[in-house]
Amino acid sequence: MQNDPLWKLRHALAGVGLALLLSVPVAALLGSALGDALGGSYGWRAGVYSALLLYVVVGAFVLFAKVARHETRPLSAQRVGLWLASLWLWPGLWLMAAGRPVTPAPAEGTGSPVVPSPPPSAATAPDRPDQPPSL
Repeated sequence: MQNDPLWKLRHALAGVGLALLLSVPVAALLGSALGDALGGSYGWRAGVYSALLLYVVVGAFVLFAKVARHETRPLSAQRVGLWLASLWLWPGLWLMAAGRPVTPAPAEGTGSPVVPSPPPSAATAPDRPDQPPSL
């Protein structure tokens, strides 16, 4: 059982599953309120509700793919609340993570990460003083 990959992901699976289950009534309430404000018809309410459900389900897949391996703490009410909030705020979390620089993995057989050399910039001094810097 300890070698089963799903067993290692049990906390993340339970967290995202419960958060997704709790998101259904939240999406229904928001869909009803926004649908009434936008169009007032059943079609508008159903469309907004469907869009919100799609948004949350896509967020569940994105978050699970990004966070599942690192989720090792046991499930608690606070953890479910964090998953629930993350499902609704996932684009912001995804953009914040995309803005961070990625540290390269250590090379095989070494203990230190590989540090790439910086790319040449246009602000470097020219080889000859009478020529402008090359782009």
